[in-house]
Amino acid sequence: MANSIIIATGSYIPPAVIPNTQFLDNEFYDEDGRKIERSNAEIIKKLHEITEIRERRYVSDDLTTSDIAYMAAKEALEGIDKESLDCIIVGQNLGDVKAGNIRTDMVPSIAARVKHKLRIKNPYTVAFDIPFGCPGWLQAKNVADNYIKSGDAKRVMVIGAEILSRVSDPHDVDCMIYADGAGATLVEATDRDVGILSHVTRSDTYNEVNLLNLGKSYNPQRNGNDLFVMMDGQEIYKYAVRNVPQVVKKNLDKAGIELSDVQKVLIHQANGKMDEAILKRLFKLYDIKEIPAGIMPMTISWCGNSSVATLPTLFDLIQKGRLENHRLHPGDVALFASVGAGMNINSMVYRMP
Repeated sequence: MANSIIIATGSYIPPAVIPNTQFLDNEFYDEDGRKIERSNAEIIKKLHEITEIRERRYVSDDLTTSDIAYMAAKEALEGIDKESLDCIIVGQNLGDVKAGNIRTDMVPSIAARVKHKLRIKNPYTVAFDIPFGCPGWLQAKNVADNYIKSGDAKRVMVIGAEILSRVSDPHDVDCMIYADGAGATLVEATDRDVGILSHVTRSDTYNEVNLLNLGKSYNPQRNGNDLFVMMDGQEIYKYAVRNVPQVVKKNLDKAGIELSDVQKVLIHQANGKMDEAILKRLFKLYDIKEIPAGIMPMTISWCGNSSVATLPTLFDLIQKGRLENHRLHPGDVALFASVGAGMNINSMVYRMP
C-alpha cells in the first residue's frame, strides 16, 4: 500500500501587519449587547497575555480566498507539471468573501476557482472543498492520503486558505484573534516507509456543535442580517485541552510511535496559552515531566489565527528555513494536530522523507 509524502510547499502570508494598537478605537460589547467598560488598552493587554498575539496579517482589498489559495498553490507547483494533479482539495469555511461585502460565496468551490486560476486543462483533476472548521487543511491531507492509499490518486494538491478579517465582528473582542492566510502542500504516492504514517479524526456535535458558529454582531445598534464568526472561547479552551491530547495519543498508538520519538509538534495556531496547555497535557499522558525545548514551533504571535492556514503556512516556513531554530530532517517525525468548529479534532503523524 502506498504512503503519501509532501514533495513541495507554498504559502501566502499577507504583508500587511496589523498591530494590537489598531484596535484601540474599537467599541467592544459583550455577548449580551452591553458595552464593555474596561479600557481598550486593558482589553488588548489581557488578550495578548492569553493568546500571545501581538500582531496579525490581513489581505489587501483586491484579494479573495481563492486568490491567496491560488498563490500558495502556484508556489508549491514551481517546476512541477500542473496537469499531473489528480485532485485539488481545499480546506476552507467561508468561500470567497469580498472586501466590503461579508456575504459568503461558496459556488463554485474554492478548489474549482483555484484550478481555473492555475489554467489546468485536465478534466480528471478533480477539485473540491472540505469545510471542516480550523482542522480543514489537516482533514484534507487525511482525505488525500486515503485517495493515494486506495490507488485513486498519485498526486494531490492540498490547500488551506481563509480570510477571517472580513467575517469578524469589530465589536467582539475575539476579532483581534483572527487573521488571513493560505498554505499549500503537494502530496505524492511513495512505496517508502515515510510520509503520512497515520491519522485520526474525532467529531463532537452532541453538546459542542455551537461552540463556534456564525452570529449577529454584539453591537445592538448594528442593523442588518450580517453574520460574523462567533465563539465561546472559554468552553473551546476547556474542550481542546481535555480532548486534543487524547486524539494525538490515539494517533501515535495507531502509528506505533512513541512521543519521545517525535521531533516537532505542530498544533493549530489558535491561542498560544491553549497550545502550551495541550502540549503539557500530552506529555503528562506519557508521564514525561520535561518537555524538550523547541519542540513546538509557533507563529501566532505575528501571524494571528488564520484558521485552516495556520498549519500549512507553519510547515512551509519550517521547510524553507524561514522559522528560526526550527528544522525538520529526513527521518524526523512531525506530529500535527488541530481543533475547531464542529467541534472537530484531528491529528496526523508524519515521517520526513
